[in-house]
Amino acid sequence: MSAADDHRRVAATFTDRVLGTTDWDAPAPVDGWAARDVVDHLVTWLPAYLEGNGVTGVGPGELSAVDDPVAAWQAHAASVQALLDGPGAAQQVDDPRMGTWAVGDLVNRIYTADIFMHTWDLARATGQDDTLDAETCAAMLAGMEPMEDLIRGSGQYGARVDVPADADAQTRLLGFIGRDPGWRP
Repeated sequence: MSAADDHRRVAATFTDRVLGTTDWDAPAPVDGWAARDVVDHLVTWLPAYLEGNGVTGVGPGELSAVDDPVAAWQAHAASVQALLDGPGAAQQVDDPRMGTWAVGDLVNRIYTADIFMHTWDLARATGQDDTLDAETCAAMLAGMEPMEDLIRGSGQYGARVDVPADADAQTRLLGFIGRDPGWRP
């Protein structure tokens, strides 16, 4: 699946959870976050990261996820999709930590994956279906486990939460990224 197609699929599921949210102040599984903060995180960090690497024009524009999470997410998701569907996806980015990547591949690796994981956060915070694709969970976990020290050192993930060794892939992925799979608001 191409980076554009993967983003389209993952963002559509997240969009469904955004559209299904009725309480943007509901606590989220990330300590100190509410539902709106999940969206704010996703619409702010990627544009800043890309701009720092010479890629502009991605983001929610003037819309604020704090004020209007739905509109900000929709504008942001559309701008990321336009980037991935267009020639800018082939632009090379040289990140000192990640190496040299085509923008589309880098966005897929670090951002589309982030949307996928935060879908659980928003769904769990707002009482929606929090089921993630099992194959994607297993693949992400298999790719992340060998880099655990690097991942933990980034400060972007919490401490691993112990889960049963025979737990399903989603539960194991959630525990790996520092989420308590049993968390409830």
